Amino acid sequence: MNIQAITSLEDLEAAFSIRKQVFVEEQGVPLADEFDEFDSLDSGCVHILAVFEGQRVGTGRIRAADGKGKLERICILPPYRAFGIGKQIIAGLEELAAMKGLLQVKLHGQTQAKGFYEKLGYQASSAEFMEDGIPHFLMTKELIASRI
Repeated sequence: MNIQAITSLEDLEAAFSIRKQVFVEEQGVPLADEFDEFDSLDSGCVHILAVFEGQRVGTGRIRAADGKGKLERICILPPYRAFGIGKQIIAGLEELAAMKGLLQVKLHGQTQAKGFYEKLGYQASSAEFMEDGIPHFLMTKELIASRI
């Protein structure tokens, strides 16, 4: 398993395809809501790709927002969800945050994934809210405390 920063349009398109399959086709997020101004190689976001046994199977991105690392668009294709890939994607995004000097990360975690994020040290920092018709929590993690 390999987590790599996306540096080519080909890999970015692969990430978009994964996101479309998971968020749009599987979860019903409107296509117009899934893609935004941060979906380019020069947007200030760092996009990553998870490669498992030679297949591109997961993705995520991170950007600075309000002095924190904001983890976004984290997803894995259904057949690959039992291999610990999500944990590796989060670790890769957290490493990128730390390299940028960001001491806290946050994300909008789907309610069904709340336990997954809690096991990785995230805490719910909001009441449940709806985003694209899916219940979420704002979840945060202090990176300094997680390294002690």
